[in-house]
Amino acid sequence: MADAGKSAKRSKAPAARQQKRNFFATMSYDVIKAVKQVALEDDTTASEILEEAARDWLERRKYKVPKREPG
Repeated sequence: MADAGKSAKRSKAPAARQQKRNFFATMSYDVIKAVKQVALEDDTTASEILEEAARDWLERRKYKVPKREPG
């Protein structure tokens, strides 16, 4: 019988093989509120908006960004 107190092991796969990973950042309340509001209006998620913004910023810096995976 498995130990009920133990949690499942996390994958040790390289980041490139995992579709999504958590990334935590501190932002001002006003920015967070606005991003969430726009996400609701656009029927998307705050995560999708922030990923798009990060990709755009990286491209402006001429940093090669891998293509976005569908889904």
